[in-house]
Amino acid sequence: MMPGRSGIPEQTNGTGSPKAGEPVFLVIGKLRRTHGVHGEILMDIETDFPERIRKGQTVFVGEAKQPHTILSLRPIDRQMLVAFEGYMDCDAAAIFRNQLVYVKAQNLPDLPTGTFYQHEVLGMLVQDEAGKELGTVAEILVTGANDVYVVKAGPGEEVLLPAIKSVILAIDPETRTITARPQEWN
Repeated sequence: MMPGRSGIPEQTNGTGSPKAGEPVFLVIGKLRRTHGVHGEILMDIETDFPERIRKGQTVFVGEAKQPHTILSLRPIDRQMLVAFEGYMDCDAAAIFRNQLVYVKAQNLPDLPTGTFYQHEVLGMLVQDEAGKELGTVAEILVTGANDVYVVKAGPGEEVLLPAIKSVILAIDPETRTITARPQEWN
């Protein structure tokens, strides 16, 4: 029942995306600095599925979402070195420095039953087992152990729900509702 993290969603309105409220683009990485003289640039990975980033794939770079084709990529530590077609030296590749790299949300593969992308969970109504509304998921905190849903209950009120089976009892994507058992603190 816990979500898979595909990246940070870019919030959009009226985007023509397949599902209402779904972002058109998702961040998969952030380009940092050039590496070497052959146009490679270091990319921080912002996706749980780096194996889906491939040579020949078209990605969208920067706020303008300019399409670029990946010429080469290779892992280095917990990052990747990426080169784009047409940018064959470090001076040309330097224009990508500190830019986000996106993929189209509509091209994402389906996740296994019972798992969800973060952008699918954001905005869902949260209720307790008795059906009492607790608020809506406004943010997801990614921690080392498990994600935590930040549920906005009202002005200045929030409930933190760890995304674990004993707390998140059910997620219904059809009704966009989460049934939860909030933890009680003594």
